[in-house]
Amino acid sequence: MATPRVVVYPPSETGGRRVRVDGTILGTAYSLHDLTVFLQHAGLEGWDELDVAGWDQIEWRGGGPDRWA
Repeated sequence: MATPRVVVYPPSETGGRRVRVDGTILGTAYSLHDLTVFLQHAGLEGWDELDVAGWDQIEWRGGGPDRWA
């Protein structure tokens, strides 16, 4: 499986961050846990929050894995 292209957009005014994987918007994540669930459904099964937070293939826009609001 090819590595998916993951973009996490800046926090919105109402909270949460849009998540896009390979050009498809998966939804709005409100925490690192939410993002992890999205990525698991996108094929990164077995990953936990620490794996996702440390993964250098995510394009974080408007802050890193510790910024959700």
